[in-house]
Amino acid sequence: MSLVTYAEQELDRIGMTANSDDEMNKNMRNHILHIVDEFAKEGHSGFSASYALECIQKLLKFEPLSPLTGEDDEWNYVGDLGDDPVYQNRRCSRIFKGKDGRVYDIDGIVWYEWYSDEHDLEPRKINFTNIDSRVYSEFPYIPKTEYKDRIQNDQEV
Repeated sequence: MSLVTYAEQELDRIGMTANSDDEMNKNMRNHILHIVDEFAKEGHSGFSASYALECIQKLLKFEPLSPLTGEDDEWNYVGDLGDDPVYQNRRCSRIFKGKDGRVYDIDGIVWYEWYSDEHDLEPRKINFTNIDSRVYSEFPYIPKTEYKDRIQNDQEV
């Protein structure tokens, strides 16, 4: 079975069918299949496919492929917080630097908690960030996110 055929069958299973009445679903199906088809044409082996997918996934999520250096050319001035200038990293938009030069990752910690949907009572996890999500870092820095249970960590919302 080809990769494209496999993708078509999997998309069908989730209701993203070629004959869907939902125009957005049809368009998304076409976009996904186009990308899968282009990837399949490259003829990757198992190793090269894994390597390419890891790079592609990071690039599509605007994540850097190598550690951030903190060099001056990585920063954009984005405004002032009070009288203090704030800079955002060009290579990774979740990284900021203040006037004092301290660098922080606003998604360093993502909090989660469980809740039950009022309709079906299925437990679901909700993720969120807040000021306590900041993780201060030094260079070279590879952005990473730690997921923590808000309740177990006594995190205030």
